[in-house]
Amino acid sequence: MDVIIADDEPLARDRLRRLLCAHGDVRVVGESGDGQATLEACARLRPDLVLLDIAMPGLDGMALARRLADLEAPPAVVFCTAYDSHALSAFDVAAIDYLMKPVRAERLAAALDRGRALLAGRDAAPATAVPPGRRALCARLGGQLRQIPLEDVLYLQAEEKYVVVHHTLGQDLLEESLRSLEDEFGLRFLRIHRNCLVARARLQALRRTPSGQVQALLRDVPQPLEVSRRCVAALKAELAAG
Repeated sequence: MDVIIADDEPLARDRLRRLLCAHGDVRVVGESGDGQATLEACARLRPDLVLLDIAMPGLDGMALARRLADLEAPPAVVFCTAYDSHALSAFDVAAIDYLMKPVRAERLAAALDRGRALLAGRDAAPATAVPPGRRALCARLGGQLRQIPLEDVLYLQAEEKYVVVHHTLGQDLLEESLRSLEDEFGLRFLRIHRNCLVARARLQALRRTPSGQVQALLRDVPQPLEVSRRCVAALKAELAAG
């Protein structure tokens, strides 16, 4: 996997280069300290992935990510920044991860794994138009931000003032409302209860308990989930439609 490091701080670039040395399949093909130079390097070198700072001279990281998406062979973008205030905007421009400085080795490794998975998917699938909108949810874990790809989400459950996202690697807290997530991702998630949305692709069946309660069975979710009466008809129609 060919990588370009884009950061106006030489020490930050050095640190990322040292961390990347632990990954034998990664080759650093270029480095740059400003947005315009990064854009030109990506057009020339066609890297698979860019480790991109946000606060850079001239063309900043956000603007650069939008420009990179227009390239004939756009690289995957991983933001590496000292600030968490741009996280949601980062995923609006389809970044695959958002790492907080100082970047930790394990978080970088996870971001590289996402990059490898993206490359494998591109190689396996025919070229199609990329749908607009976010491709991941942003969860906070201590002082770090974690990106959860939408395809990994099993279900979303409201608990007090947070939403818990249950995904293939565990669960995390989101600082977004269930209603806003339903409005944004209504084609991907189905409401089964006033406090729960499930991934449409994970819904396998409905079953009724001896007490008359309807439950939803999801692929890769061991426990059944409660379904409210008002949602049963829509879910049955969804299953009938395949």
